[in-house]
Amino acid sequence: FWKAVEMVGAEFLDRLHFYWKAWLPARQLVEMAILSRHKVDESGEIVEFQAGGCPWKEHLFTLEETLSIDKAIKYAIFTDQKGSWRVQCVPVAVHSFENRLSLPESWRGLRDEALSSHCGIPGCVFVHSGGFIGGHSTRDGALEMARRSLKAAASQCSVATA
Repeated sequence: FWKAVEMVGAEFLDRLHFYWKAWLPARQLVEMAILSRHKVDESGEIVEFQAGGCPWKEHLFTLEETLSIDKAIKYAIFTDQKGSWRVQCVPVAVHSFENRLSLPESWRGLRDEALSSHCGIPGCVFVHSGGFIGGHSTRDGALEMARRSLKAAASQCSVATA
């Protein structure tokens, strides 16, 4: 019994520490990223976390509603622990594996030079086969991956409605 109490207590303290040290401070970072999204890209559909990744998804959904964001944010760009950059798709819901807009299907599963040659953006690292995340060696490259993904989706929509 006491071992179980100790385990539950440790888990509770671990969760409390996460919320206090990571999750709660992330809200302000996400809000700043949302408010400055038009400086990142004029579409307003890309947010940037300049200090790297943080627990952003739950805050993004809450803040989009609170701030009455009219155009859904599709991508987040941020640095990884090694200094490379990521472009991550925003899911349709906090715990969903479905994205608002996945990275282009033709990019999925490609790496390095094969990906860079295919999409025309030098310095690409990868796009996951599921299309939910990609990597680039630079911020500008990750941003360009997100921008071209938006353009590809827009051109597909205009072809479909024509």
